[in-house]
Amino acid sequence: MRLTMLGTGKALVTNCYNTCFVLSEEDRRILVDGGGGNGIQRQLKAAGYEWKAMRHIIVTHKHMDHLLGIFWMTRLICQTMSKGTYEGDAFIYSHEEVTELVRDMAQKVLTKKESAFIDTRLHLVTVHDAEELVIQGWRVTFFDIGSTKATQYGFSLDPGDGKRLVCCGDEPCKPCAFKYAKGCEWLLHEAFCLSSEADIFEPYEKHHSTVKDAATLADKLGVRNLVLYHTEDTDLKNRKRRYHEEGAQYFSGKLYIPDDLESLELF
Repeated sequence: MRLTMLGTGKALVTNCYNTCFVLSEEDRRILVDGGGGNGIQRQLKAAGYEWKAMRHIIVTHKHMDHLLGIFWMTRLICQTMSKGTYEGDAFIYSHEEVTELVRDMAQKVLTKKESAFIDTRLHLVTVHDAEELVIQGWRVTFFDIGSTKATQYGFSLDPGDGKRLVCCGDEPCKPCAFKYAKGCEWLLHEAFCLSSEADIFEPYEKHHSTVKDAATLADKLGVRNLVLYHTEDTDLKNRKRRYHEEGAQYFSGKLYIPDDLESLELF
């Protein structure tokens, strides 16, 4: 399985794309979030993926930097279905609030011919806390991360060998999610900025972590591989080095700070 980061930035970045990614293995694909606009098409193309291959999409929550790209994917899918050039079905998985937002937006901005494919061939699947689904042959367990800003779901993915990849969305992993993250092979976790620059970027006021916070928690939970994303973008040239230098002081496993379009081999 491969992780390809389409974007690694926080909401208001201008030097990189908002955080979203693809999980892939052979002909299986899952797109997680869509970033803040139609740049999702550019990022998929630059990463070597056909947008039509993204037939299974997970949306963590309703914030603009995660959801707006999904509206564009919805338009592409429904428009192509209406032209008869899209084979098969597609699926978007999220909690009820996001599901209804996607459905409502599609009905308001797409043509009747296009929106007719919502819930007939483009299936909006509402997921619930602790619910397990099999997606592309992978066991995926969704969980409420306990956000106080907006309902947000993370997920744990088992590729079939008992090892787990856990995505905590874009907020710190809270005690309610420890049972999923503890001892996992891969943890995908936000890190808004360096601890040394917390006074500049104010991560706590925005319900986010520093690199030190994320690394310390991952080490406490016995995580083997930690991927940090959803960062500020003021020094992308040196971000990987600077974040690694801080995080490695607190995390004993393998630490990754990917750039946009970078891929990691997971399992």
